[in-house]
Amino acid sequence: MLFKSAYKILMCKNPFDKKIRIEALERAWHLGLVDKLATPIHTVEVPGRPIQPNLVPPREVKSRKLSSLEGRAALIHALAHIEFNAINLALDAIYRFQSMPDQYYSDWLKVAREEAYHFNLLALYLKKISYQYGDFPAHNGL
Repeated sequence: MLFKSAYKILMCKNPFDKKIRIEALERAWHLGLVDKLATPIHTVEVPGRPIQPNLVPPREVKSRKLSSLEGRAALIHALAHIEFNAINLALDAIYRFQSMPDQYYSDWLKVAREEAYHFNLLALYLKKISYQYGDFPAHNGL
């Protein structure tokens, strides 16, 4: 159930649902309620993500001045997008490597939970300043 659950969460499109599901999976894992039954590994071309933000090449992400509210919101949005990608990376590390020691999965579940927590904090801050995740374009480059 660990790998199947990690895959389902990885493919989930709603970042807030991902957070809730990750927390539930991590709790169940630590309670010993999750097995490590291997599942077929599917190629993940694109993990689940919301329709917005629009993904563009890095050079097309408009530069904004941090002296404006919009510029600061764009920076917070970029950080939220990094956290969102980190959630997916952690879930992929669980799903893709199905014969690792239990501590490996405990550590990656913790990473996924922490990244989801960070995303949520940034998304809540965006909302507080009248923006939301998806209001600005983003890119998947590092």
